[in-house]
Amino acid sequence: MENKIFIACDTTKIKKIREIINKTKNSKIQIGYKFGLEFLNSKNGRAYVSKIGNRIIFADLKLHDIPNTCASTIKAIKDLKVDYVTIHISSGFEALRAVKRASGKIKIVGVTVLTSLENKDLKEIGFDKDVKKLVVHQARLASKAKLDAIVCSAQEVRLVKKVFKKEIITPGIRFSSNRNDQRRTLTPKQAIANGANWLVIGRDITKGNIKKNIKKLIDHLNR
Repeated sequence: MENKIFIACDTTKIKKIREIINKTKNSKIQIGYKFGLEFLNSKNGRAYVSKIGNRIIFADLKLHDIPNTCASTIKAIKDLKVDYVTIHISSGFEALRAVKRASGKIKIVGVTVLTSLENKDLKEIGFDKDVKKLVVHQARLASKAKLDAIVCSAQEVRLVKKVFKKEIITPGIRFSSNRNDQRRTLTPKQAIANGANWLVIGRDITKGNIKKNIKKLIDHLNR
């Protein structure tokens, strides 16, 4: 299986984004770039993404609204020519279906339970299922809505693959045990062994020496 990595570009600084893109070029792994709410809502972020060209771009908007608003948002960002856009599966089946209908060439990615949440957090919000059961339930809904991909913790990939047969994208990937603000984490190699198609890696690549970090990732995956 080809190793495919989305680099999480979590900054508002264009100079830093340029550095990330320039220093992560390599011939060993396929790289895409994930831009979240922080960058896309920054003063120059949207304009920059619209001009990147010839890269795999993941707009991590995490839409969560009524069906018409979600679908209208997809239409409103088509000028960016992004490849992937996220929507919370908890937006409901009608919103998922509306977004998929409006998507054109954009791949619609359903977000399951955020990797920053654990069972106690779900209870606090008001969910009565545990994390794994809720993720599988949401994956079934994403499949029913014919979404193109799903975001879930690497810990849940094996379960999700039983009910969702398209691309699986896994955030919460860590080289070490330092989890920062994530809870349900795994290493890159563990995530790929579980069957993830894309890994999302941020700080472990973008902090410090980026070229050295990419080499470390390639060595880790080839061990």
